[in-house]
Amino acid sequence: MLRRLYDWTLSLAARNSAEYWLAFIAFIESSVFLVPADVLFVPMAIARPDRTYRYAIIATVASVLGGVAGWMLGHFAYEALAKPILEFYGKLDDFEALMPSGGSVTGFILLMLVTSGLAHLPPIKVVTILAGVLGFPLGWFILSAVVARGARFLFLAWLLRRYGEPIRLFIEKRLGLLAATAAGVLILLYLFIHYLR
Repeated sequence: MLRRLYDWTLSLAARNSAEYWLAFIAFIESSVFLVPADVLFVPMAIARPDRTYRYAIIATVASVLGGVAGWMLGHFAYEALAKPILEFYGKLDDFEALMPSGGSVTGFILLMLVTSGLAHLPPIKVVTILAGVLGFPLGWFILSAVVARGARFLFLAWLLRRYGEPIRLFIEKRLGLLAATAAGVLILLYLFIHYLR
């Protein structure tokens, strides 16, 4: 099922309505969808290099708005809507494991927003819902989501504009690993500082 979903998302890049689909996928990825918007963003940017930064802005804005929807789901409708969504995708255990047992919720959520926004670690939908459940301030949430998601999409846009098609394989195979490694280092650094105090 996941492969079919991935292939369907990829097929949207060739449509005249690709920008609308990019906005839609980026929006729902941040709250309920499994396939990242990068799957659509990368081929669109390769096909139309002159629109790469435009696509990055569309993806960023839609992703942040989707994150706000995820926050609202977590804050106002966790039991009714968010929990069944997490169960459907098999992410409920991940979600529950992330619930902080004490300490600074603000620092924890900011770190999770940055790492999930940059490297999908943990999945962005899990973090947006968690931020809502924990009552993380919505203004800080939006600001950190703009920075994290904007950094990801604008960096991808820069890579694609500068290197074009040759960088595509690197992005598809290795960029996720590098971003996940950087996110892992950030998490370890946070845990080290948090437990050192």
